[in-house]
Amino acid sequence: MSGAVLDGGLDVVNFGCRLNIAEGEAIRAAAVEAGARETIVFNSCAVTDEAMRQARQAVRRALRERPGADVVVTGCAAELEAESFADMGARVVRNDAKGLAQSYGSRTAAPTRPGTYTPALSGADHARAFLGVQTGCSHSCTFCATVMARGTARSATVEAVVEAARTALDRGQREIILTGVDLASYGDDSSTSLAALIEALLTLPVQRLRLSSLDPNRIDDALFALLTQEARIMPHVHLSLQAGDDMVLTRMKRRHRRADAVALVARLKAARPAIAIGADLIAGFPTEDEDMFANSLALIDDCDIVFGHIFPYSARAGTAAARMPQVGRAVARERAATLREANMRRRHLWLDAQVGRTAAMLVERDGLSGHAENFAALTLGAPAAAGTIVPVHIGARDGDRLTATEQAA
Repeated sequence: MSGAVLDGGLDVVNFGCRLNIAEGEAIRAAAVEAGARETIVFNSCAVTDEAMRQARQAVRRALRERPGADVVVTGCAAELEAESFADMGARVVRNDAKGLAQSYGSRTAAPTRPGTYTPALSGADHARAFLGVQTGCSHSCTFCATVMARGTARSATVEAVVEAARTALDRGQREIILTGVDLASYGDDSSTSLAALIEALLTLPVQRLRLSSLDPNRIDDALFALLTQEARIMPHVHLSLQAGDDMVLTRMKRRHRRADAVALVARLKAARPAIAIGADLIAGFPTEDEDMFANSLALIDDCDIVFGHIFPYSARAGTAAARMPQVGRAVARERAATLREANMRRRHLWLDAQVGRTAAMLVERDGLSGHAENFAALTLGAPAAAGTIVPVHIGARDGDRLTATEQAA
């Protein structure tokens, strides 16, 4: 969860994914345009039961502590539990209307806006700019409620994305992170592609371009070439793998198999050895037995996953997986912990291998922390100018971070 302290005035609190962070800025801008005062907007997430619980808890607290405020709930949880939030006393704004000023100009119901997606750009107070380029998903994975919450996939136009990226560059942000609900499907609704969008963005003086989670089944030759040959695209590929067992993948209705994931990572690393691999993984999916789980556990080593986004399965109402035989929350949590431990060991080995190397570090706003090209987290011994990219020498590992010393240019 990110957002302002709830101390009065206008507060926007974001839960969940990078796309929500970017869309949170559009919410803030719309609310300011509408002249909203004493307003709290919760931009909610529904990817897990825990995300839903956090949103409900935060809304109840706001209603209790600021009884005179206009408490607004938008985002995916609001789509799935609109009646529940309304019964609490909050006002619900649909996902499609969360970026509209008229959604915050009064305490009446907000409009719904269908159609194309407007790019969402995070604020100027971060060294990196999150740029949302699409929303929704047109697939039907059995565990996911995204289609119910955000609808089918819709993309922003190339021209609009380029203009938003230009805004980020004009205000001094050196790295842009493209994000979306199903980023690799960008352009499916408009006869273009993610690779074509990237090519357009590379005509700008962007120094670092990073991509959020990609469906491995959608990395075509053009996108593969950009990931492995374009220096301004960071050597960091995050894959939406979800599981490492073919039966589980089938029951999830994923569009790849275990061997596809392993082969893709091998190809990526053969073409660009510096690439660091991240992955989304779900533990304890319905019907997952010990052998199936062992296959997912082994995937961490087989795909050299150093940045794991790992969480226990939680049933989402209305999804097909919720009707399958469940393994139980305790088992799912235990398996998630095992996956995280294995991923931590793999990450630490990888970080240890970075010691003694040089890197280019994008310095965050605190002047001391930042990330290398491969997304390794770095900490400087002496502060540098926020938002700059500085050459550093990597000294030692300190937990999940590396210490670094700025080198003379």
